[in-house]
Amino acid sequence: MQKISIKGLAIALGTAWALCILVAGWSGIFGWSTEFIDVMASVYIGYQASFTGGIIGALWGFIDGAIGGAVIAFVYNAVTKD
Repeated sequence: MQKISIKGLAIALGTAWALCILVAGWSGIFGWSTEFIDVMASVYIGYQASFTGGIIGALWGFIDGAIGGAVIAFVYNAVTKD
């Protein structure tokens, strides 16, 4: 079995989660996804339903997603045998 690239999965999941957080933050300007934004704002400092808040949340989201992706790839590589 092949191993998963830790760096590759970290960047991919970080980017995907950052885009989700960004879109949610910007859609909150129009009153959508406000409950999700409230919950995530309790975790991501500075995240709110605004243009700048969406960007701040996306930065936090990238870091969070990248760490999650690296952990997933590391555990997968450690568990699978060659």
